[in-house]
Parts: sequence; structure tokens; C-alpha cells
Amino acid sequence: MTQHTDLPSDLLPTTVREFFAAHVARDADTASSFLAADAVIVDQDEIFRGREETYAFLRDAGSEFEYTTEQIGARRVDDAHWVVTVRLEGTFPGGVAELDYRFALREDLIAELVIANHPA
Repeated sequence: MTQHTDLPSDLLPTTVREFFAAHVARDADTASSFLAADAVIVDQDEIFRGREETYAFLRDAGSEFEYTTEQIGARRVDDAHWVVTVRLEGTFPGGVAELDYRFALREDLIAELVIANHPA
């Protein structure tokens, strides 16, 4: 499991940092305000497109479980692409998961977010 943060949170783009804070707080209204109108979210190969679907995802994702979220890594791929790695611990099957949130930004908004298992 990943044990370090490559990039401090305060060096992430404001859009990524504030989206992530709202998402962790389960504040779908604020989190969705950082998404482009045509944003796409891919979560474990399920695709959500546009305002209605992405909002519903942000509102409902993981709502059936209790869990904590800890950022354990972050890196810049290029000016428009960033990856935040998190560890979830909670009441979902398996109890612990490490996920990569891969952000693609366009004009200071999130154009695409891919959420996938962090490679071991």
C-alpha cells in the first residue's frame, strides 16, 4: 500500500483541492460546481455524463457505507492532468481500498474524473 504523499495538497490546483474537499465532505452541490457542463466521471468502469448524471453520482456514491477518506498521494502528470491517491477505510466489502482520482482539467474546471483502483 502507498505510504507517502508525492505532492502536498496545497500544491494541487485549487479546482482539484476544493472539489476533493467537497467530495470527501459529501457535499454534492459544491463538488459539482467544479465540473464542466459536459464533464464525464468514470467510477470503476461505470460512466456518468453531463450535469444530471455526474451530480447524481456525487450525491449517491458510497452513501450506503460509512467510511473515512485519507489522501495518501498526489502527482502532476502535466498542466491539465493530476492524480490524487486516497485510502478509504470503512464498512464496505474488504474494508480498505486505495483509489486513484485522475483529473483532467479544462479552463479551471474538471472535464473528466476517472476513479480506479490504485495499482499495488
